[in-house]
Amino acid sequence: INAEYGEIKTINTNYFIQTNLRTQALMTRISRQDGLNGKRNPFLDLPQNGKIMAYYMWIDGTGESMRGKTRTLDSKPSSCADLPMWNYDGSSTGQATGEDSDVLLIPVAIYKDPFRRGDNILVLCETYCPDNTPHPTNHRAKCQEKMKKVADEHPWFGIEQEYTMFDENGVHPYSWPLNGYPGPQGPYYCGVGADKVNGRKVVEAHYRACMYAGIKIAGSNAEVMPSQWEYQVGPCEGISMGDDLWVSRWILCRVAEEFNVVISFDPKPIKGDWNGAGCHTNISTQSMREPGGLAVIEAALEKFAQRHREHIEAYDPNKGEDNKRRLTGRHETASIDHFSHGVAHRGASVRIPRHVAQEGCGYFEDRRPSSNADPYAVTGRVIQTMLLDEFDDLPAPPQGELAGRVSNLILAYERFVRSPDLLHAHAT
Repeated sequence: INAEYGEIKTINTNYFIQTNLRTQALMTRISRQDGLNGKRNPFLDLPQNGKIMAYYMWIDGTGESMRGKTRTLDSKPSSCADLPMWNYDGSSTGQATGEDSDVLLIPVAIYKDPFRRGDNILVLCETYCPDNTPHPTNHRAKCQEKMKKVADEHPWFGIEQEYTMFDENGVHPYSWPLNGYPGPQGPYYCGVGADKVNGRKVVEAHYRACMYAGIKIAGSNAEVMPSQWEYQVGPCEGISMGDDLWVSRWILCRVAEEFNVVISFDPKPIKGDWNGAGCHTNISTQSMREPGGLAVIEAALEKFAQRHREHIEAYDPNKGEDNKRRLTGRHETASIDHFSHGVAHRGASVRIPRHVAQEGCGYFEDRRPSSNADPYAVTGRVIQTMLLDEFDDLPAPPQGELAGRVSNLILAYERFVRSPDLLHAHAT
């Protein structure tokens, strides 16, 4: 065989390898279709004879995933008080043993069902032990206790939920090349066009489903890594932040089913020079939103600095182990080992938005929570540090006119430490 023929043979071999990989992927999709081949299920418009389908959902033992099952109700409930308690097999969700497997479901929030529609509902539940005490994996009950104690502070939260789409096998990023990687990060963030954006149909469907359900979804955008997206929920007061975010996650995964897409909330789904995924949490209290509130924010961040380790443990379901892969000091993150904050600084643990620094009041963004964080654990830890813990060595935040003067001094200081004059600070 001469060199010319050998070269042609090599090209043909590579072609057949590529073709075979694509054929295998296509056959996998075909084999997993439900038989309707994209057509509408003809049975979904059958009348329910006055009955209601209620989908009870709860957080399982991983602290990351949700489970759920349906029961029939005789009439539409007006509140959670009208809903019956239920139970499930906790030995199949990592929350009980087979010898004592029943875990109780206590309804705590009702949403409209965007999939079954009509009067059918989604029911968010807390998990309880047989002795009627909150299950050890039930972070909502503990968060609710804290929120009740600080209700007069009117804590508001807004969470930016990042996630990544994968093909139906859950291994290969959605619409990425079968071999290799897409182009470097840069053109994908808030992009448009088939060469820059993947999965918009899922995003649009999820957005509308959340609005229909009654979730306080605030926006969405394509993220820095291709096939990675973000949506925002809030502002929500108190416990409703966790409720809305958990149900929005369930709706996202359920919508993705319809498109044979798998949703990953892993904080670092792709190794290498690719952005991770977070759950940036925006925080404020009544006093922070009022004139002079920047001083109150700064006082809260002094407390955060002293509780950095406790926050890291609360900010992912594996006590910081997941976030170690993400909080490296690169890719718009701070180091997991140190607390920092700054104005408009996306490489800090906490970012104070530029307009907040200029106006002297508003909110701040904690950028440490991972994308798979439990929002009840996150907001509960924030409230604990900010409003419930005692710090003997911290001065009380100034009030009134003094607060405004201090806010101006803080803003001047922020400008100074970012200026060339800092190089000569010691001489001064």
